Amino acid sequence: MSEAMIEVAALQKRFGDNTVLRSVDMKVGRGEVVALIGPSGSGKSTLLRCLNLLVVPDGGAVRMGERRFTFGGGAALPGTQALAKFRAATGMVFQQFNLFPHKTALENVMEGPVVVRRMARGEAETLARELLGKVGLSDKADQYPSRLSGGQKQRVAIARALAMQPEVMLFDEATSALDPELVGEVLAVMQALAAEGMTMVIVTHEVAFARDVADRVVFLRDGIIIEDGPARQVIDAPREEATRAFLSHFHRQRES
Repeated sequence: MSEAMIEVAALQKRFGDNTVLRSVDMKVGRGEVVALIGPSGSGKSTLLRCLNLLVVPDGGAVRMGERRFTFGGGAALPGTQALAKFRAATGMVFQQFNLFPHKTALENVMEGPVVVRRMARGEAETLARELLGKVGLSDKADQYPSRLSGGQKQRVAIARALAMQPEVMLFDEATSALDPELVGEVLAVMQALAAEGMTMVIVTHEVAFARDVADRVVFLRDGIIIEDGPARQVIDAPREEATRAFLSHFHRQRES
């Protein structure tokens, strides 16, 4: 693996009496694409949100690039400014698009650079138009979200995340809210980013996409990493019985 861009060590997270992550260790190399798979409730989305501290862990450590935070054992939580700097290194794309309904696609993509990074509006517009072109939406720049399909909205959301020029992109079930016929257009954008060498961690149920695009697949169950290895090995020939059981439905589909 190349130099580790992301590292989590002994990561723990509880919600009340429910322990969601149980001492998780994981590294992601610079330029690597890692897909997180597993049953609902296995801790995938919580792990992803811990990577940029949208969810604050109860124990362990998180490192993103040069920034590292330790949790639990009396360690002080990062301050607002430190959190903001930490999160600025990551672009996050959620199931729901969360676009500003009163702003055009172009204005949605411009918002972060102008408001957060204090970029001049002209420079931000140039960047936003370039990114809308990158996700295949140059002709939709002046459309409001209500006039866009689900797939188009998600591609605007990806462009918006890229506008902050992140070191890492995190995708939390980015296609699960889409109609099946729209999934492919979003996956194609994600595949192009992977080909460009963007460091990416992807929570997904799209097993075929994980197999073909990810460098590694990590299988979680009950807050524990059960299996972690090269994507095709984990998907096609999993070593662990729990992984085989989870993937059996996918394999039956491929054989039929």
